[in-house]
This record gives sequence, C-alpha cells and structure tokens, in this order.
Amino acid sequence: MAHSSPQAPADAAARRAVKPVICYPNETLPVPDLALYQAARGAAVKTGEVLVPARDAACFEVPAGHFFRITSVEGPQVGDLNLWNRDDLSERFYSGKTRALHGTHITTGERMWTSFPAMRPMATIIEDSLGWYGMDEFGGSVHDVIGTRCDPYTGNLLAGSQYHHCCHSNLTRALADHMGISLAEAEPHVHDVLNVFMCTGFTRDTGQYFMKQSPVHPGDFLEFFAEIPLLGALSACPGGDCGSEHSSDTAACYPLLVEVFAPEEEALKGWQSPGLNGYDQSHGR
Repeated sequence: MAHSSPQAPADAAARRAVKPVICYPNETLPVPDLALYQAARGAAVKTGEVLVPARDAACFEVPAGHFFRITSVEGPQVGDLNLWNRDDLSERFYSGKTRALHGTHITTGERMWTSFPAMRPMATIIEDSLGWYGMDEFGGSVHDVIGTRCDPYTGNLLAGSQYHHCCHSNLTRALADHMGISLAEAEPHVHDVLNVFMCTGFTRDTGQYFMKQSPVHPGDFLEFFAEIPLLGALSACPGGDCGSEHSSDTAACYPLLVEVFAPEEEALKGWQSPGLNGYDQSHGR
C-alpha cells in the first residue's frame, strides 16, 4: 500500500529551525592521562602478536595497564573489533553508549566503554595514524561506532545468501576456539563493534548508513591502552577496504596485525584500573 506524504503545516520551517541539544554533554567525563599513557608506551616492550588472516578473525589478551596496537600490514584493510573483560565476558564493549558519549567515530583521547552495570572505560585510544582524516565532505570519518558488523543473517534476509565469513561469523568462531566452547555458546557474546579503519557516515537525504573506500594504507595503526584486563577478537573484514561491499570472496583482503606491549614496572606508578560505575540501583527500587 502506497503512503502519500502529509502536507507540511504552516509552521514547518519554525519546527525545523529549533536548535539541537547534545544528549550527553561530555565535559564532565573522566579525562584520561594521555601524557602518562604515551610516556609509558614509549619504553614499553613487545610481549606478543597475532596476525589476523584475511577474511577471518583471531583473539588476543591484554593485561590491564598494557597496550595493544592494530596495524594494516599488507594492503588497505578494515577490521571489526570486539572487546570483553577477560575475566567476565558479560562485561563487554558498549558501542551505543560509546557513540552517545563521544560521537559516531572515535580517535585519540577517546575511550571504549563497557556495558551496564559496570559502565567504565575499558580501552583508551592513545594514538591514531588516521587522526588527520577528520570528517570529509560526505560526512564520512574513520573508526566508527555506528555499524553493527557484517553478518550472515542480514545477508540472508536481503539477498538469500549463505555466507560464512562475515565478521559476525568470524568473531564467533574465533571466540569459540579461544574459549574452547561451542559456536552456539560463543555467539551470544559477540556484539556490536568498533569498525577499525572503516570510513563511514550517514547520507544527508535518506539518513542511511554508508561506507566508502577507507583511507588506510599499510603501516597505518590504531593504538590503545587497556584500562581493564581485556580479551579481544578482531576480524579482517571480507570487504577489504570496504570501498564497494563488505561481504565478498572477491574483494581484495589483507591480514591485520595485533601487537601487545608491556610497560616498564614503574612507568604507570599511581595508575589504577577504573572501578565499577558506582550507581546504586537499590535506591531506584
């Protein structure tokens, strides 16, 4: 059934002209000590690495107070990142609240936040080689917390496809293998992602989520400080640089490198891992 567009009221222009209000003013957010983190990173020692194969995913662990870096190593490649509290998978990255607090894309000095009821910083971006990109004329930027991750369910819904190397599937397999659990047990833990290196935005006319060719080149990286003990899973997206599609066996795809670094013993003297949120829900009952 076709729907006709309603006639605009006489005061339509005035209604549209109402100024927006930021939902979550972030001036009172706890500010990370970037100078401390970056100084500690300068003398940190590499303790391990994982090469994530193209069109696949892998897990890695990072102790609290250590660093990890994601690097494009062979060709332009985007990645989908999941993070959990290593000791409690129910505490995981909350992309929606991170988006509400920081915006649609995140960069140096901004944080990935965990789910309720913990709701605390889990990782802080300390260096971003694509920080120069900013927002382009289309409204596109990099490292988004908009997209959910490419998945086989949406592919089946829209195109009747049965594709098994979507980022959702890759992350599920990687977590299952790392934890020694079944795919059915692992899948509920896989969650909305940080789209590392992906260039995305919303169209102005229809408000649709778009992607465009990522500006990432080999050698570009995104580096984090682990605020809590982390278990991470990273998928090298089957869309490669996502310039044309994000679930494909034909797009050029490349590995991604994850490296973990330990600071010197005294480098973070006085630093403490952030505690739980502190909201007392008993008073709300």
